[in-house]
Amino acid sequence: MNLAEWLVRTARRQPEAPALLSGEDLVATYAEFAGRAACIGAFLQTRYQVQPGDRVAIFMKNSTTYLELLYGIWFCGAVAVPINAKLHPREAAYIVEHSESRVVFVSGDGDLAALIPAACALHDIETKPAFAPDVEALAAPVPRAADDLAWLFYTSGTTGKPKGVMLTNANLHAMAFAYFVDVDDVLQEDAAVYAAPISHGAGLYNLMHVLRGSRHVIPASGGFDALELCALAPRLGNVTMFAAPTMISRWLAAARQSGYAGEGLRTIVYGGGPMYVADIEAATKQFGARFVQIYGQGECPMALTSLSRADIMDRQHPRWRDRLASVGTAQSCVSVRVVDADGVDMPAGEIGEIIASGSPVMKGYWKNPDATAQSIKHGWLWTGDMGSLDDDGYLTLRDRSKDVIISGGTNIYPREVEEALLTHQLVAEVSVIGRASAEWGEEVVAFIVASGSRTPSMSELDAHCRTLIAGFKRPKAYFFETALPKNNYGKVLKTELREKLGAL
Repeated sequence: MNLAEWLVRTARRQPEAPALLSGEDLVATYAEFAGRAACIGAFLQTRYQVQPGDRVAIFMKNSTTYLELLYGIWFCGAVAVPINAKLHPREAAYIVEHSESRVVFVSGDGDLAALIPAACALHDIETKPAFAPDVEALAAPVPRAADDLAWLFYTSGTTGKPKGVMLTNANLHAMAFAYFVDVDDVLQEDAAVYAAPISHGAGLYNLMHVLRGSRHVIPASGGFDALELCALAPRLGNVTMFAAPTMISRWLAAARQSGYAGEGLRTIVYGGGPMYVADIEAATKQFGARFVQIYGQGECPMALTSLSRADIMDRQHPRWRDRLASVGTAQSCVSVRVVDADGVDMPAGEIGEIIASGSPVMKGYWKNPDATAQSIKHGWLWTGDMGSLDDDGYLTLRDRSKDVIISGGTNIYPREVEEALLTHQLVAEVSVIGRASAEWGEEVVAFIVASGSRTPSMSELDAHCRTLIAGFKRPKAYFFETALPKNNYGKVLKTELREKLGAL
């Protein structure tokens, strides 16, 4: 079933209910939201000849228009390709080209227009509307099958090249239904606030709120501003939102400063990075019983495990602290195991790789059968994350088999940064690792072996990186070495670099 059908049904049931808001200002009712999506779908068909199954990209910051475009894409049976707005235009262009998108919606084209293939049309919503007034709206969403793609999510891999995670209608149906069972109920009077990027998990969670006819709120800042949320939540009431742990830490600091104690909040779902026990204890002390944790990844979106509100607040269980440090138990739609390299289950408490199977698990990687075969074996998704299960089924993340750095809830893959730095003429070798950060969880640092007699300055390297990768991926510190530690096969020993970093 086409996901846009959920919007149509809600619009029929409660046409005058508020749907899209910018801050506290109403932008569209549900009838208007559905009507605009139907017009966008028709416009894509007539202006750009988009057919069912074609890909349409969105490279924009959060806005109410973003949600209209998303449902307009689905309305005509196309596949949404949301692109992180913080990416460098060259990185976005790669995704547009690799996904073979027919159209990319932008808000100010920047440098993207000159980088994308000629076969892809760039539509700037700042200079022209996302639909033509003279085009008749689609009467109904184009029928789609459960196994048809709906969302093509690009997540980087250890090779440094982004991979397109193919999420079907059925994948997202399962994720949405599991939310109601395992994470939280959703009420019509709720206000879903999009402070985190719609291109990621926060955007996926729109589906449940469309189903129930809740309000969808884009903060006036367009993103995360802790003091703004402290003021906005009491005025909206029944606020629910997805937040990375680093966002919660910053919000907590602002709340302490302003005296805000969680008024107007109903639920904060957190995930996308590690939450330390001391941090969640402090957050619940300030905001109350408003937190639920989820663990997922693009390949099984938001739907591996959850740690309930009750578990987070429980201080009576003899192992409450261990549970608070965990990511909870398997969600209803998946099976989760911890196994050794041969796929044999590890005993309780022993560390192994986390694998999962179930209806939210991706169809595979777009145009990458080798990567699909490496990640999905005998029906099980090998997540690349290491963890342990206790006797009660609580999963604790222990480490990552991949060297991903999670900064502010966003994955940064060292290889991408290393490849960018290696194109500098004064860099001979480089290895990138994460360093603990009180604000961001982790930040990027680089160990460099210079080529020749001159060592490049930090400003030179920063300027070089700005031309190739997104700003949030740039190293926050550079350390120059005469040689990088390596094993007998020539592989850089990042463990030794982490030890060295810890001693600095």
